[in-house]
Amino acid sequence: MKLIKELVHPELSSMEGRVLRRHAARGIVLRDDNILLLFTERYNDFSLPGGGVDDGEDIQAALKRELEEETGARDVKVNAHYGFIEEYRPYWKPEYDLMHMTSHFFICDVAPELAEVRMEHYEIANGMRPVWISVNDAILHNRQVMSRQEKTMGQSIQRETFMLEKIALERASLTR
Repeated sequence: MKLIKELVHPELSSMEGRVLRRHAARGIVLRDDNILLLFTERYNDFSLPGGGVDDGEDIQAALKRELEEETGARDVKVNAHYGFIEEYRPYWKPEYDLMHMTSHFFICDVAPELAEVRMEHYEIANGMRPVWISVNDAILHNRQVMSRQEKTMGQSIQRETFMLEKIALERASLTR
């Protein structure tokens, strides 16, 4: 397993205290010149599909579940673990001082046709939908959104744009 990057939120004053530990699995699904992403209307950004690993759940099982729920992907095949990002950020619930999230990224293949999505209520409310899009178009869009925001904005778009840029640079080796 390869550490890709460590992200520490600029407003985090200490990495000590009560820590909420979270693991997530995210899929890198490439097809021709496109990548399977989620577009979220509320945040006006593109992100890799995936989400939290439930207690006792195998990380690859979580990845398959998240891809099926969020994108309608079928016949998910996990080809390789690409690496992970460690994130530290303030947490909004009073019982924790910070959240430490490890996002694992996996290179995957899926069936050509997507089925019906089975998103959670908040994902529907946020206007989340799966899209096939050029990696470079997604990067450009996210960069434009980031340039219009405060520097202290959430790390999700920063993490996602960083990963999209890394995927764009290494695309040839990912699709062999």
